[in-house]
Amino acid sequence: MAEQLYDAVLVLSFGGPEKREDVIPFLENVLRGRNVPRERMLEVAEHYYHFGGKSPINDENRALIAVLERELKRDGPALPVYWGNRNWDPFVADTLRKMQADGVRRALCFVTSVFSSYSGCRQYLEDIERARAEVGADAPRVDKLRSFYNHPLFIEVQADCVRSALAEIPDGRRADAGIIFTAHSIPLAMAEACDYRRQLDESCRLVGHALGRDAWRLVYQSRSGPAGQAWLEPDIGDVLRDTPGRKDIVIVPIGFISDHMEVVYDLDTEARAICDAQGIGMARAATAGGHPKFPSLVRELILERIGKCAPRAIGRYGPNHDDCAADCCPTPARRANSAFNPSSPRAIAQR
Repeated sequence: MAEQLYDAVLVLSFGGPEKREDVIPFLENVLRGRNVPRERMLEVAEHYYHFGGKSPINDENRALIAVLERELKRDGPALPVYWGNRNWDPFVADTLRKMQADGVRRALCFVTSVFSSYSGCRQYLEDIERARAEVGADAPRVDKLRSFYNHPLFIEVQADCVRSALAEIPDGRRADAGIIFTAHSIPLAMAEACDYRRQLDESCRLVGHALGRDAWRLVYQSRSGPAGQAWLEPDIGDVLRDTPGRKDIVIVPIGFISDHMEVVYDLDTEARAICDAQGIGMARAATAGGHPKFPSLVRELILERIGKCAPRAIGRYGPNHDDCAADCCPTPARRANSAFNPSSPRAIAQR
C-alpha cells in the first residue's frame, strides 16, 4: 500500500553556478532579501571565479542521481528520479512543474543534507511548500525522507572515506595522525533550538569507533554573522594555527555530502594554506556523496518509507523521525545588519 502512494523520487539540493556568467545571479538568489553589501557579494564571487565559476555540487548530484536511477531500476522500487535546487537551475518549482506534467502525484524527497538544523532541514521543507504554492493546486505532494546521521551505511561510507585519506599519510606516521571532523558553523541560538550538535557528535563518535580511533575532534568552519553573535566553535582555522608543526591530520568534512565551495575553497584552499604555513601534513577525506555505497543508502531510506524494510540506526539513538514536528529546527531570527564571511554564501542563507 505504501509503495503505491509514491510515483517518483525528488533529489533536492542547494544548487551552484555552472559557469562564470552564472556566479553573480546565483549569489543574488542566495542572498535575496538579506542586507548584504554588494561589494561583499563580489568578494565571494572571486572564490567561484578561482574555479572557473563552476561549483562541483551539480556534477556530483548528477552522478548520484545516475547511480540511484540504475539501482532503483534494477532492484526497485522502480521510481523515476527528478532533481531540483533551492538556488539554481533546475529550480525546485520548475522541477515540480515537470513532475506535474509527467503525472506525478506524490513523491519522496531526498535532501542532500544530513544533520538537522534550520538550513539543513526546515528551510528545505519551506522550499518545497513555496514551490508547490507556485505550481498550484495540483502540484505533486512531496514527503521528505528522514535524517540518516546514525544509519549504519552512512557511518560505513564516512569511515571508508577517512581510511582512504589516512592511506595518503606515510606508514610510519599514520598511527599518530589526528582526525578533525568539520561541519558548517551555525549561530549558537540556532544550534540550541535543534539537534545539530548532538547528531554531529554522535556521527563523529560512530565513525571514530568504526576506525578504532577514539581520539578525534569536531570543529566548525565557514562562520558568518556579526562579530558579537555567538556561533558554534572552535573554528578550524584557529585549531590549525594552534596545531604544532610536523604533525599529520586528516580533515573530514562530515557536515557536507558533496563538495560545496566551503569544501573546495575553505578546506582545500584556505585550510591547506594554513597547514602548509604551520608545517602540518594535511589529507582531506572525500565527501560521502561520491562513495559507491551512498546511492544504496538513499535507496534504503526509500524502502524504509514504503514499508519494505525496517529503519536502521546504530549508536545511542534510534532512527530519526520521518515527519518533522511543527516546532523543530525553527526559523532563525533575522538581523537587519550582518557581517559576511565571503567564503560562505550558505552561511548567509542560514540567518
